[in-house]
Amino acid sequence: MVSPKTRYLLFFQYFGTKYCGVKEVRPDQAVLGVQNHLQMAAEKLRHSTPSKFTISSRTDSGVHALCNAAHLDIERSDGKPPFAENILTDSLNHHLKPEPIRILGARRVPSTFHARFSARSRTYVYRVATGCSHHLELPVFERNRCWATYRGHLRFWEMEFTAPSFLYKQVRRMVGVLVAVGQGRLEPHHVQRLLEIRDLMAYPDNTIAPPDGLFLKDVEYCEADLEISEAESEWQPN
Repeated sequence: MVSPKTRYLLFFQYFGTKYCGVKEVRPDQAVLGVQNHLQMAAEKLRHSTPSKFTISSRTDSGVHALCNAAHLDIERSDGKPPFAENILTDSLNHHLKPEPIRILGARRVPSTFHARFSARSRTYVYRVATGCSHHLELPVFERNRCWATYRGHLRFWEMEFTAPSFLYKQVRRMVGVLVAVGQGRLEPHHVQRLLEIRDLMAYPDNTIAPPDGLFLKDVEYCEADLEISEAESEWQPN
């Protein structure tokens, strides 16, 4: 006897320096994605046949997440009821050790819920450090967590961006252009011109910020989209 599939929304975070991004890649590659490790952890859940993680927001190699999201369908064998959210969270975190990836929480959601398409907004934070020209000049605990720009007094700046979705490298490109203006490499009228012509090839060199300072901060959903029906809640978790 097999229980009905149960869909969960999972929130998770990771330190992205050692990964090729969040997206799953072939397991024979030297550098894996965060999703590879999530899948391996889910495959170790007892008495269940988990499906693929569907990730809300893609992040590139070296980019971090304070909170990303994904949905996962789990079908338990032997007629067992769905996992309780806290049990699922603790089990996945146990199997993720010692990777710098952590499940923040889980929630049962309707079978029609989609982690990517149901998201109302994404918020990214980019951290810039002024006062040093190379990341090795940063305090050791800040390396790979911000972009070291130019000399002066050490100071950290955070730029926050929220939108329903973002284009490929959009936040890193916006930050890179803002820093270029601050350094005098671009003038404001140059930025206006770049926006008008809409040609990525027209951007000067070194106007894409490195991935180190970029964090996916939050993925927002509407509460009504997360509420399960009475029929789907009949199975009591254990």
